[in-house]
Amino acid sequence: MTTHKITLGAINLEARNPAKLAEFWAAVTGASPAPGGDSVYLPPAGAGGFGMFFQPMTEPRSERQTIHLDLTVPWGARQAEVDRLVSLGATYQWDVLDEVPHVQWTTLADLEGNLFCVAEHPPANEQTA
Repeated sequence: MTTHKITLGAINLEARNPAKLAEFWAAVTGASPAPGGDSVYLPPAGAGGFGMFFQPMTEPRSERQTIHLDLTVPWGARQAEVDRLVSLGATYQWDVLDEVPHVQWTTLADLEGNLFCVAEHPPANEQTA
């Protein structure tokens, strides 16, 4: 039997005030928010931690999905994992391969249409500034 290494990479949340919500979660997790624009990234606070990404709400809260899982696989394993998940019934949505240098991801939908991502992060020595 093949063993698959897949972990939770980040929890993404829409917020009326992303900075304030990130400050709250930083206090909860002990992490330090990464500076930048309208969105805030809160990295894992240590081994076994989880990242969080807070982005501005694009519309009032509704019944639509406002949170999704980012699952992380080892660098170079994303496509094989996506193929495996699609074979299990997930639906491919889109790829984001060159938006930022520290991550590539594929967005999928589960059997009920809930979005989630499968991401891979290059080793530190392969990342560009």
